Amino acid sequence: MFCGFDIGGTKVLGLAVHPDDPTTPIAVRRTATIADGDALIATMIDMIAGLEADCAETCSAVGVGIAGLVDPTGVLKYSPNIDGVIDLDIRRQLRTELRRPVVVENEATAAAWAESLHGAARGCRHVALVALGTGLGTGFVFDGRLYRGWNGFAGESGHMTIELSGPEHVTGASGPWEYYASGTGLGRLARQAADRGDLDAATAAAGSVGAIRGEHIHELVAEGDPDALAVLDEFCYYTAVGVANLVHVLDPEMVVIGGGLVDIGEPLVRGVETWTHRLVLGGRQRRRVQVVPAQLGSQAGAIGAALLAAENA
Repeated sequence: MFCGFDIGGTKVLGLAVHPDDPTTPIAVRRTATIADGDALIATMIDMIAGLEADCAETCSAVGVGIAGLVDPTGVLKYSPNIDGVIDLDIRRQLRTELRRPVVVENEATAAAWAESLHGAARGCRHVALVALGTGLGTGFVFDGRLYRGWNGFAGESGHMTIELSGPEHVTGASGPWEYYASGTGLGRLARQAADRGDLDAATAAAGSVGAIRGEHIHELVAEGDPDALAVLDEFCYYTAVGVANLVHVLDPEMVVIGGGLVDIGEPLVRGVETWTHRLVLGGRQRRRVQVVPAQLGSQAGAIGAALLAAENA
C-alpha cells in the first residue's frame, strides 16, 4: 500500500492505493490546510496513521504533491497559496518520522504523471495538465517523461503575465494567469457580476455579495442559472488565454483540465476548449489540441504522488 497527498491552498487530500489498482483509492481522508510548516508535517503524519488504520495495513512509501516550488531534494521552497511556509524540508522531516521512502513533487506535476499513465492522457506522449484549484498549476509530460526543468520548478505557469495592466496578485505581480483562472479568480468574477446586479441567486445563497465564492457558481451552473453560466464563460475565456499560450510554446497533443474546479464538469471543459480553439494561432491549419477533463478528477494529484512513491520505494 502507498499513500499519496495533494496539498493545496485550502485543503489536504490524502489517500491510500494498492499498486495493482492505483487509480481506485482504498481509503481517503481530507482536512483543511494549515499555513504552518510544522502543522503541515504533523497533519500528514496523523493522516497516514488514519489511512493505515482504515486499511489495516502499513504504508510502504509516501508521495506528497504540494502547490509551489519544490526542489529535487524534496524541499518546498515557496508557495504563494500556503502563506508563510518557506524552505520546508518535507522529505527529510517525513522520512525522519516515518522511516520509510518519501517523494515530494509539485502537485500539478504529480497530477500530470497520473493522468499520463492511468488517466485521460494514456497513450499520449506530449501532455500539458492545467490544475484549477485555489491557485493554478501546470504539469508537463514530454516524450512520455515528466518535465521538471533546471530547478525542478517547471509548471508555474499560473504566474505568467496575461494582462500587464492587470491587478496585483498575492505575489506582487500584476495580471498573472492565476489571478483570473483559479478558484479564487472564479469567486472574484462572481462577486463582480453580483456588484453589477447579476447573480441574485448566488447573493441569496451566500448571504451577501462579499461572501460569494466559486462554489456558489458551481452549484448554480449545475442548475442552469444563466447568470452563473455567463460568469463561467468569462472564466473559461481567461483560462483559455493561458492554455493557448501553452499550446503556442509547447504544442501538446492534449491539455488535461484538473484540480478541484474540474468537478464543475462538462460546461467548464467545453468552454475552455471552445475558447482555446478560437485563440490558438493557425487553428484551422493545425491539428486540434484535445482539451479533456482529468479522468482521475480532483484526486489526480494525490494519485500521482502515490505513483511516484511506488516508483521510488
